Amino acid sequence: MTMAAAIENGTADTQTWSKPGRIAGIDIIRDLTGAEAIWRGLENAQPQSSTPFQRFDFVSAWQRNVGAREGLTPFIVIAYDAERRPLMLLPLAVRHVYGARCASFMGGKHSTFNMALWDMDFAATATRADIEGLIAAISQRSEADVLALHQQPLRWRDLPNPIALLPHQPSANDCPVLKMEPGAAPTALVSKSFRQRLKGKERKLQALPGFRYHVATTDADITRLLDWFFRIKPLRMAEQKLPDVFAEPGIEDFIRSACAAHVEGGNRVIDIHALECDEEVIAIFTGVADGHRFSMMFNTYTMSANSKYSPGLILMRDIIDHFAAKDYRAFDLGIGSDDYKRLFCKDDEPIFDSFIALSQRGKLAAGVMSGLNRTKRMVKHNPALLEMAQKLRNAFS
Repeated sequence: MTMAAAIENGTADTQTWSKPGRIAGIDIIRDLTGAEAIWRGLENAQPQSSTPFQRFDFVSAWQRNVGAREGLTPFIVIAYDAERRPLMLLPLAVRHVYGARCASFMGGKHSTFNMALWDMDFAATATRADIEGLIAAISQRSEADVLALHQQPLRWRDLPNPIALLPHQPSANDCPVLKMEPGAAPTALVSKSFRQRLKGKERKLQALPGFRYHVATTDADITRLLDWFFRIKPLRMAEQKLPDVFAEPGIEDFIRSACAAHVEGGNRVIDIHALECDEEVIAIFTGVADGHRFSMMFNTYTMSANSKYSPGLILMRDIIDHFAAKDYRAFDLGIGSDDYKRLFCKDDEPIFDSFIALSQRGKLAAGVMSGLNRTKRMVKHNPALLEMAQKLRNAFS
């Protein structure tokens, strides 16, 4: 039996999968505490290959407050070499979908990018045989039927994502990105004409007493800004006739926990950037930073008359300038090609989804999920179909 056939049929044994590649064994851990030491070791290794959305403190806050409430069980795969050195940690959770046990990345809708935590040398040199061996080993354990791995970057920090060596398909949505060259002139990141337009609007706000841009650093500031966000965001969502995803059980607790947690260098797991004056909060954007890239997560802006001066766009310009000064290499505004994102982010981050059957039962679920994903992408990239879908959503909202 070939390796590919063994993976597809879920029948590969230990001898079959261990010989072709460098992965000599795996553990599947069902609780975060049991994986924490290895997780943090891979996360804090220098150099390393992982996104800030897979930090232990981000994922554990989400699983504790959201995943557990939704009945998700941690399914954390750790792969080792022959000397039991960790090569990779895959932070998944299992739920039942289409009659199958489906393992997906923890973090849900709030994680823009999903990726394993990789030993950097292994990530740089992994072969398809290595990754097929990993999948065969997971399949052999018979603890899940399908891997549904959404929104994975093809590369991270100029290193390949080894999961892309397996069959995959483009994600339903794109992620606009701004590539930032160290030392680039501000106008190379945000054009001179756009800056001038924003300056004209900003002058109105600068007349407000105490007007300022800042990053929240104290617990008191974080609590105050989040209190404001959770008051204003539902009003903005209702105004756009959108469901308030932040009202779902556990989401507020997850966000507050992640914004409070520290990471090395003084940042928080989720940072809050704000425009304020003495009288009110004008706008906030939150996101995750890793010394290389800043990825925005959620935002809102005032309901007052100050909203007419485009405070959200002004704040985005300030954030870009803030991270350019720190020699960051990339900035993104999250998944989705909303018009305002294209004002700043001209390129697209290649992201992909993988639907990998681990058992006979998983084949059907993988096929259904793959088909639905292709349909979503087709709708998102066809203006006529997208307009029809939006009309239907508004009609039933």
